[in-house]
Amino acid sequence: MKNIIINCSMVIALFVSCSPATEKKGAKKADSTEVKVTTVPTSVPVKDTISQQDMPSDFSALVPIDVLNSKSTNVHEKYGIEFSGNCYSCDLASLSVTKNKMIWTNICDENDTFKIDGFSFSNEGNKTVLKTPERTYTIMQIDKAPVYELVIEGKKLELNNKRVSRYFTTKKALPLFKEHDCGDFEG
Repeated sequence: MKNIIINCSMVIALFVSCSPATEKKGAKKADSTEVKVTTVPTSVPVKDTISQQDMPSDFSALVPIDVLNSKSTNVHEKYGIEFSGNCYSCDLASLSVTKNKMIWTNICDENDTFKIDGFSFSNEGNKTVLKTPERTYTIMQIDKAPVYELVIEGKKLELNNKRVSRYFTTKKALPLFKEHDCGDFEG
C-alpha cells in the first residue's frame, strides 16, 4: 500500500508539473500551438515609398536643345539651341517637373502652358520615370553637361503649339551650349 501511495504521489506531482501555471488576472494564457510573430513597424506604407523620393532639382526648368553636330566630341558643340523651333516656328516646349506637376510651356509665350497633375515617379540611377495612366515619361541624363534625353511611351502626347524635344538641358546651363544666330528672326 505504501508503494501505491508513493506512486500516486509521483503521478500527482508529475501531473501538476505538466499543467499550466496559475494565471494572473487579465494575463493571456500561452498556447503550445501559438507562434509569436515579431513585426517591425514602418512609418511609411510601401505604396508611398516612390512618392517620398525627391524629384531632381534640375527638372524644375528644362529647356529644349537639339543635336547640332553629331560628330563633335565637345558636348557644348554637339548639342545646342535648335534654330527652327526657337527662331522660325517658335513652337518648342520647355518642361518643368516638380513633385506634383509637369508643366509644358511654349518657349515664346510663358502663358501658353499645358499642365499634368497626378503622376507617380521613381528615380533609377541616372533616369527618372514619370507615369500617368496614358503615358510613361523617361528622363535620362546622358551627359554631365547636363544633357537629358526624354522618351515618351504610350498614348501620343499632342500639345497645341508646343513641340516636344528629345533633348533638354537646364536653363542655367543653356548659355554654355552653341547657339544658332536667329538673324532677322525674333526668337
